[in-house]
Amino acid sequence: MTALIDDVLKRSTDRGACAGIVAAVGTSDGTIYEGSFGRRAIDQTVPMTVDAIFRIFSMTKIVGGVAAMKLVEGGALDLDAPVEKYRPEFAELQVLEGFNGDEPILRAPKRKATVRQLMTHTSGLVYEFWNANMAKYLEVTGNPSFLTGKKQGIMYPLAFDPGERWDYGVGIDWLGQVVETVSGKRLDTFCKGEIFAPLNMPDTDFECEGSKQSRLASVHARQPDGSLAVIALDPPSHPEIYGAGYGLYSTAGDFMRFLRMLLNRGSLDGVRILKADTLADALANHIGNLEIGNLKSVIPAVSCDAEFFPGMQKRHSLLGLINLEQPRGMRSAGSHCWAGALNTFFWFDPPRNIAGVLLMQSLPFVDPIATDVLVEFEKAVYAGL
Repeated sequence: MTALIDDVLKRSTDRGACAGIVAAVGTSDGTIYEGSFGRRAIDQTVPMTVDAIFRIFSMTKIVGGVAAMKLVEGGALDLDAPVEKYRPEFAELQVLEGFNGDEPILRAPKRKATVRQLMTHTSGLVYEFWNANMAKYLEVTGNPSFLTGKKQGIMYPLAFDPGERWDYGVGIDWLGQVVETVSGKRLDTFCKGEIFAPLNMPDTDFECEGSKQSRLASVHARQPDGSLAVIALDPPSHPEIYGAGYGLYSTAGDFMRFLRMLLNRGSLDGVRILKADTLADALANHIGNLEIGNLKSVIPAVSCDAEFFPGMQKRHSLLGLINLEQPRGMRSAGSHCWAGALNTFFWFDPPRNIAGVLLMQSLPFVDPIATDVLVEFEKAVYAGL
């Protein structure tokens, strides 16, 4: 397996798919592969190392989901309660139906969104990167983006009535605010005390400060000629609210420990994060027959069209995407995954007891050059089992 994966990763940097890359593979028993190739920045000579720190953006969401499930397990959080029970300001959100010129057309939602719908991306909240109406709404109203870290930055209107369909947005950032209300702790404090410290994930945090800065990989943007250029892009430091949907920094090694906990039915090295039954319920399909489709890009510099396994049936648990069919030479049906905007990826495959993490730092998201690396990496993992 090692030689196969090394070849994939080395070729990815040699051909300019990324400046540098780190990958890890593990089972419930331990990490069986770690590797790094390339450089931390395309314009520097500092080599990429396995302990490099990455902005994992939406890979944060599964951590936010586990944080919420700890409160559910303790009886403090009701998944089927309206979000406004815990965050009354959520009741202010209306459905955006369109525009009269530049004037938004808004109406009250037909039903109240629940905490469960936040977790499954069925609440009506969407991102502006894949929704032209939401992009226009932010522009004409001056409402800040979620990326500002401001409380107002998650006050997006709904794009549809709760429960109507699956679509992707700031719901997990609202979930983080629910976690804060129910736990009585700020999100970073809760996650550190309940997840990161118990799992021995010292490099996973909502801030990257001090000596950790020297291990932080640079962000790159794909240029028209296919080359990469360094850009500045970080989650907001010490924001008004931390984003449970996007705010974490981590390493391949740390995140693999988190995935190994999931493979091991909620515990790792004698430390239990969730009861096995709680985790099993969280990983079940929670959207019924709703389909997870293609997210059509409206801001190509940020993301290409985004869809995992086009043409295959997919569902959503409380923690991420479930593929119901098996791609040839890759993960089993019933595996779980998600990704981050800078082309960071993970999956875990309970039927085969295997998990993978692949970390790069570049835009646009799901650039075909980057997703080709993911597919080649995954196929190398399964070919080597």
